[in-house]
Amino acid sequence: MKIAVIGGTGLIGSKLVARLAEHGHEAVPAAPSTGVNTLTGEGLAEVLSGASVVVDVSNSPSFADDAVMEFFRTSTANLLKAEADAGVTHHVALSVVGTERLQESGYFRAKQAQEELIRSSGIPYSIVHATQFFEFMKGIADAATDGGTVRLAPVGIQPVHSDDVAAAVGRTAVGTPVNGVVEVAGPDAFQLDELIRQGLAAKGDPREVVTDVHARYFGAELREDTLLPGPDAHLAATRFADWLAQQR
Repeated sequence: MKIAVIGGTGLIGSKLVARLAEHGHEAVPAAPSTGVNTLTGEGLAEVLSGASVVVDVSNSPSFADDAVMEFFRTSTANLLKAEADAGVTHHVALSVVGTERLQESGYFRAKQAQEELIRSSGIPYSIVHATQFFEFMKGIADAATDGGTVRLAPVGIQPVHSDDVAAAVGRTAVGTPVNGVVEVAGPDAFQLDELIRQGLAAKGDPREVVTDVHARYFGAELREDTLLPGPDAHLAATRFADWLAQQR
């Protein structure tokens, strides 16, 4: 089948396009660099022509509250309209475990708005909620850094490898729409502060990780289970320690 991958040149998108092609599907990467712009609608009709499935793994270029909300609202609305016009029968979107519990954060408010647009569109859909990727640990540390100190809450997190996320999104894309959420997480749970402490130490990063129960995560205060998947999540195979060892 033809599957259009919005954000198909990014971290997850490029892996997903390759996986789908290996399984005999016509996977078409769509991004501004390929002439497709979901904010303006440019190129959408052409790339969706003949597509059975659209997978949206795109992300906002800015995480500022207003900009990220504008991105997800506008791009999702344009995409869903173009899908309806093209007769697309399955919309798949990648989102984040805990989105509905992180509404103090502008980024996660925007992701929630994206999900609500998808649910109300009338197009059969599947939303894949992934925990944070191994590759984003540095970004989490950077967002929590003040000077040479990283302040993080001692709450649960179950990070996942981007390869495993791409595999989960691919399986979902070629399956029957669930009209709901599918969760994917890594095999091991950590405390957030300890996970980042391990990751920085392995990279020789001199920043000190300080445990702070009130430390905010991209603007949101966390409970113990905010970032953790539910009991029915698909648990991927790749362990953080093995991935970290390969990065050295």
